[in-house]
Amino acid sequence: MYATGVCPYCVRAEALLKRKGIEAIDKIRIDLDPSRRDEMMQLTGLRTVPQIFIGDYHVGGCDDLYALDREGRLDPLLQGEA
Repeated sequence: MYATGVCPYCVRAEALLKRKGIEAIDKIRIDLDPSRRDEMMQLTGLRTVPQIFIGDYHVGGCDDLYALDREGRLDPLLQGEA
């Protein structure tokens, strides 16, 4: 997950993932290493955080993550079934 230290959406996304049992979240802090923002933008075409990846799948942002959960598609994705 590409994130910054002060982003409330990053905190919400991380909280949902932790509620789902995901403890090891690889956070890439673009506020600490601006070159990583360029990397994020090349991968996603977007400049806002969070940008969440589950494996190689680009989920998108916090709202996208919560939408996947509401649709019942997040758990299978986290279990490697999607």
